Amino acid sequence: MEWEKLGLVYVPDGVLWWAKSHAMIPTPVRLNDDVIRVYITCCDEKGIGRVGYVDLNAKNLTQVISVSQEPVLDIGEPGTFDENGALVCSVVQVRSELYLYYAGFELGTKIRYRLLTGLAKADNVNDKFYRVKQVPVLERSDKELFFRGGPFAMRKKSEFQMWYVAGSDWEVVNNNLKPVYEIRYIQSENGIDWPDQGETCVEIQLENEHGFGRPFVVDLNNQQTMFYSVRRKDLDSYRLGFAEIDSNNNWVRKDEEIGIDVSPHGWDSEMICYSAVLNVDGRYYMFYNGNNFGETGFGLAILK
Repeated sequence: MEWEKLGLVYVPDGVLWWAKSHAMIPTPVRLNDDVIRVYITCCDEKGIGRVGYVDLNAKNLTQVISVSQEPVLDIGEPGTFDENGALVCSVVQVRSELYLYYAGFELGTKIRYRLLTGLAKADNVNDKFYRVKQVPVLERSDKELFFRGGPFAMRKKSEFQMWYVAGSDWEVVNNNLKPVYEIRYIQSENGIDWPDQGETCVEIQLENEHGFGRPFVVDLNNQQTMFYSVRRKDLDSYRLGFAEIDSNNNWVRKDEEIGIDVSPHGWDSEMICYSAVLNVDGRYYMFYNGNNFGETGFGLAILK
């Protein structure tokens, strides 16, 4: 696998009240022949994230057509699991509706934070999203205490599938507490009610890693492929990885073959993370974040 970088596509200019910085976790959806909508999470002046979007020219994905002037999903009510941020991770079209799965950011006291999964719906692409529940659809459980977030969902026939990050631990890395979580898999009949524990499909294998970023599953040249971000202890940063499903329905990690890394300098020179891969007219494009978890915006690469 080899990717050619096409450069930075979008970073907020700081004019909009809800988008002073960041364009995190780019989540592309094809609206029609002409437009690719990329849902993103931007931060206000206090660093609180809300969901908006950037529309791109489908014939030239580095060209921004428009930017949402208001968030399409705001933060939750005071005291809820997403009162300090809503991070878009996956958008699924279900008939005429859109299901938006997101990670709610909840600050802790004895731990730094919790990440739990929420669900919002929109009746069509031009509407704002409304919450299905005020509480998470992936709530804390005995086996997944602190992290049930980073959800990537898809609908296959009559059921929903979800890959997400889950964990119950923190560890000290370079004198700082860092989360520990792996990628797990669950299914649902309606996309709302999910099991309280998933099956591990990508686990921590190296002493140098302690977690993963949002998984993204796609058929890549007729091979089911999962892209994800790997949290590295030595770098205190993310790098990209991927896995492929084998004949026994197991995910086999092939991170060393990803074919894309940080640049020598610039907006993605320190970190590369939160990748999403979309087939656009027969070519595969990767949307991804760079330095400081998307503070420098999102960029684009094309599979050679």
